[in-house]
Amino acid sequence: MRQGMLTHVYLYYRIRPEQDVEIARASVAAMQAAVAGRTGVQGRLMQRADDATTWMEVYEDVGDRADFMIALEAETAAHRLADLVDEGGARHVECFIEQR
Repeated sequence: MRQGMLTHVYLYYRIRPEQDVEIARASVAAMQAAVAGRTGVQGRLMQRADDATTWMEVYEDVGDRADFMIALEAETAAHRLADLVDEGGARHVECFIEQR
């Protein structure tokens, strides 16, 4: 990555409508804490304003995107976040680069 460029990672997905929201939030928080411990990047969790089942994770100022994605995928699997995602859905990943 070039000097002065930062990567921001966004994941969005729909949780199962029957999913206990507090358990789901706790699972995501535990996963994000594990990712932060491995990468130093603390994530945030949001939900869509007009649809409480659509969630977004935001990870800003990622230095090494490849290493970050490896850690994110490993912790996502370890915390079984796929079990939260609505049937037939997926966690969609978008990466954006910002020049500063």
